[in-house]
Amino acid sequence: MSNNSKHFTSVISNIFGKFASKEFPYFVQNYINASYVKLMGLDMNEFREPKSYKTLNKLFTRELEIPRELPSKKDALISGVDALITDAGTIVDGKAYQIKGMSYSIEKLFGENYKEVAAWLEGGEFINFYLSPKDYHRYHMPMDLKVISLTHIPGKLYPVNFPLLRNKQELFIENERVIIECIDKEGRVQILVLVGALNVGKMVVTFEKSVQTNSDIREPQHYTYDDLWLDRGELLGWFEMGSTLLTFSQKGSIAPEVAINQKVSFADILGKVL
Repeated sequence: MSNNSKHFTSVISNIFGKFASKEFPYFVQNYINASYVKLMGLDMNEFREPKSYKTLNKLFTRELEIPRELPSKKDALISGVDALITDAGTIVDGKAYQIKGMSYSIEKLFGENYKEVAAWLEGGEFINFYLSPKDYHRYHMPMDLKVISLTHIPGKLYPVNFPLLRNKQELFIENERVIIECIDKEGRVQILVLVGALNVGKMVVTFEKSVQTNSDIREPQHYTYDDLWLDRGELLGWFEMGSTLLTFSQKGSIAPEVAINQKVSFADILGKVL
């Protein structure tokens, strides 16, 4: 395959994206939405009725109708997503784990712009959040953070489900991703990484409209910011279908209390910001 041709995973995701974005006649759309809700077992208690979404994509990226209450303690670290924690632990020798037994280099994950940053994270904490197709697909800030820069790295769109997490080396590094470099109020590094996956036509970032994922962009795109603060709980963007959010925190900046295979919801307390 030439460097200019899209990987088959991106082609499949594009086709699916077109279907999901198409507005069918009301009765057809109602059937599609109701079938998806039933098939995937979506809990719609906090959302509008399935028939009110004009496309399948609007149903995927649905907003909460009932706002989630944030913890009163200002030092509480929260989950920014509804997800399953597939792995978590300490960054050792520049490595984190996509799942137990499958390590990868965070320097490779972050790309050329963040080699120095990767070194600063040694001994820090990583947490992997997997959003299944039935989960709420919006992501929010886990703490108050100042955004320093963002890099969009084009790549493939392999599924990020358990069979591939267990069997495909460096899955996160091969997939398309968005790296968001931040610092907390104490100046400590916090990195958020959005990882694309099969059928994720787009990853949307609220503060950077230039990010066009699963597009014809072939080279990494880098953006920097002067004074961009986002509050804990603030909307950061959304996946169009399920995928993965990875967080990396400088040593001594957080005290997470999480377990592998723990199901978490946006606004749940996951530990403490130190």
